Amino acid sequence: MNLPALSAVANSVRSLAIDAVEKAKSGHPGLPMGCAELGALLYGELLSHWPQDPQWANRDRFVLSAGHGCMLLYSMLHLSGYDLSLDDVRNFRQLGSRTPGHPEWGLTPGVEATGGPLGQGISNAVGMAIAERILASKFNTPSRPVVDHYTYVLASDGDMMEGVASEACSLAGHLGLGKLIVFYDSNRITIEGSTDLAFSENVLKRFEGYGWQTLSGDMYDMPGIVSLVEEARKETGKPTIIQLKSIIGRGAPTRAGTAKVHGEALGPEESAGAKKAIGVPDGCQFYVFPEATAYFKDKQPSWKKRYEDWKKGFEAWRSENPALAKEWDAWYGGAVTLPAEPLVAFKPGESLATRASGGQVLNALARLMPNLIGGSADLAPSNNTNLKDMGDFGKGAPRGRNFHFGIREHGMGAICNGIAYHGGLRPFCATFLVFSDYMRASVRVAAIARLPVVYVFTHDSVFVGEDGPTHEPVEHLAALRAIPNLLVLRPGDSEETEVAWRMAIERRDGPTALALTRQGIAVYPKADAQWRATVRRGAYVARDCDGTPDTVIIATGSEVSVALQAAAALTDRKVRVVSLLSRALFDAQPMDFQRSLVPPSARKVVFEAGVSFGWKAVADDSTLVVGIDRFGESGPYQKVAEHLGITAANLEKRIRAGK
Repeated sequence: MNLPALSAVANSVRSLAIDAVEKAKSGHPGLPMGCAELGALLYGELLSHWPQDPQWANRDRFVLSAGHGCMLLYSMLHLSGYDLSLDDVRNFRQLGSRTPGHPEWGLTPGVEATGGPLGQGISNAVGMAIAERILASKFNTPSRPVVDHYTYVLASDGDMMEGVASEACSLAGHLGLGKLIVFYDSNRITIEGSTDLAFSENVLKRFEGYGWQTLSGDMYDMPGIVSLVEEARKETGKPTIIQLKSIIGRGAPTRAGTAKVHGEALGPEESAGAKKAIGVPDGCQFYVFPEATAYFKDKQPSWKKRYEDWKKGFEAWRSENPALAKEWDAWYGGAVTLPAEPLVAFKPGESLATRASGGQVLNALARLMPNLIGGSADLAPSNNTNLKDMGDFGKGAPRGRNFHFGIREHGMGAICNGIAYHGGLRPFCATFLVFSDYMRASVRVAAIARLPVVYVFTHDSVFVGEDGPTHEPVEHLAALRAIPNLLVLRPGDSEETEVAWRMAIERRDGPTALALTRQGIAVYPKADAQWRATVRRGAYVARDCDGTPDTVIIATGSEVSVALQAAAALTDRKVRVVSLLSRALFDAQPMDFQRSLVPPSARKVVFEAGVSFGWKAVADDSTLVVGIDRFGESGPYQKVAEHLGITAANLEKRIRAGK
C-alpha cells in the first residue's frame, strides 16, 4: 500500500471538490473533503472493479448513501479511470451534466444507485447484498464462484437518523448479510449544526442489536481502515458497520468541523487557504497531483488481470455448465417472452377478488420466470402474493423466492430498488394500497431511476369495509398517478388483471403499481373483441350501445362492474362503458384513438371510488365525476358503498340528474 500516493489521491479529491463546488456556487464540499482518504482506499485498494467495464457482473458495488457528497464519487471515478472526464467534473451541477447534484444511476458510469434522499442508498445496498447471495447460490459451482463480490456503503449521520435505514438494516442483520460492509462517516455535523441538537444515541449499540458486527476507527488512519475491512470480510455471518470518526471539510482553514462547510461553497478566500494547505500550486484550478495520476496508472494492469481472469473463468464455467449459462443469459438479459394464450383462464361470470386472481397470475409467472422474486410487508396471505412451493428466503435459505420483509413498507421498497439496481433478478413487493404512503419515497426513486419494480397494492378502495378510514384509500390512486414514470394499473376484473400483470412484467423502463381489490368481482363480457390488445393503450370499450353514445361512463377497477349495472338500467339512453386500466397510457394516445372511445359529443362520466382530483381539466364543467372527496367509514363494504354513493343506483341517479 503506497501511502504517499494514496494521500495524493485524497488531496486530489479535495482539490477537485473545492473547485467544482466553487465554480457551481452550489454543492456540498464537506463530505468529500472529510472522507477523501476513504475514497482513495476504496477505489485504489479495496474495491474489485474494472473502470473499462462499469457493468461487470462480478464487480464490488459501492453505494454513496450520503449522495450530497457526490463530488467524492465523481472525483474517484475520474481519477481511477472511468469514462468521466475532467471537463465533466468542471461541469458539476450544470444542466445536462454527467455530474449532477446527486448521483443518478444510468447517467454516470460507475454510479450504482440514484442517491439523494438520505437512508435510501444504505437500504438499496441491503437489496444488492441480497441479490448477490441469491445469484451466488444459483450460479456458483464448487470449482468456479462466478458471483462473489461485496457491497460497500458510505453513510452519514443523516442516513443513520432516517427511518428507512433502520427498517432495512434491521432486516439485513436478521438475514446475516455478511458481504455488506457499511462505512459510517461520523462527523457529528448536519445542516443545522452539531448532531447534539437532535441525535445522541449510540449508533453502534443499535446496530449490534440488529445483529451486525460493529467496528470503529479513524477516517485518516488508512492502514487501520484496511485492517478493519479485513476483519469485516472475515465475518461471513453478519453485515458489518465501521464507524469512522472524521472532520467534515477537513483542511478548510476556518470552516472545518462546522455546519458552514456542509452545504455551500467555501468562497474564494477559504478555498485558496484550503488548497494551499494541501499543496495545490498557486492559481491552479481542478488540480490533480501527479502522484495520484501515476498511482492509478500503475493500478490498471493488476485490475485488468483480475477482470480478465474472471472472464476466462466465466467462459470456462459457461462451457462446463451450458444449462446454467443459458439461465444466466436469460436472468441478466431481462427480456421476457410470455405465451400468447392467457397465463390463467378465467370464466365469464366467475366472481373473484382481483387480489386473488392476481395471485394466481403471479404464480403462473413465477413458474415461467425463475428469477422473479419478492414478497410482502407481512401481508402475503391478504395480498395473495405467496409463491406456492417456492420456499422462503432466509439466512440459511438463499434459494427461497418468498421474502418476508416484516412490517417495513419503506425499507421493502428501497430493498427492492437495490435488487433491481444489482441486476439478474426481477423484484416485486406488496402491501395494502393505503400503505403506499409509507413507501412513497422509494417508489419515487424507482421512477426516477427507471427501475422495473412491480408493486402489488391490494385492498384498493373503501370496499375494505370494516377496517375503516385508516385502511380505506381514497387519495392514493391520485397520489400515485402524480408520480412521473410510475405506471398505475387498476384492472376491472380477473381477465384484465392477467393482462395488467403481463404489462408490468414486460415493462423495463420504470416501476408499475397494480391496484387490486379485496372484494369479489365477476368477470364481465367485453364489447371489444380485441380488448386484450386495445387495453394496452390504457382503455377499451367494455359495454357498447347502438350508434354513437350520448353518455360514456369511464370507470376503473371494481367500479367498472358497477358502471355496467348502471348502464344496463339507463335503457332510455345510449350508454357506453369504458374500462380505464391506465389513465397515463390513455392520455398518451393520439387524439383519434381517445375520441374513438370517448366521442366529443358524448357526456363524460368518470366513476372511481376515490378522490375526484385529477379527473377534471381546468374549467371543465362538462365532465361528471362520481367519486369520494372525503374519508371512508367503518362497516360492511356494501353498506359503506351505499353510504358513500358508490353504487349502480346512485350512479344512475347522478347521470339522470346531470350532476
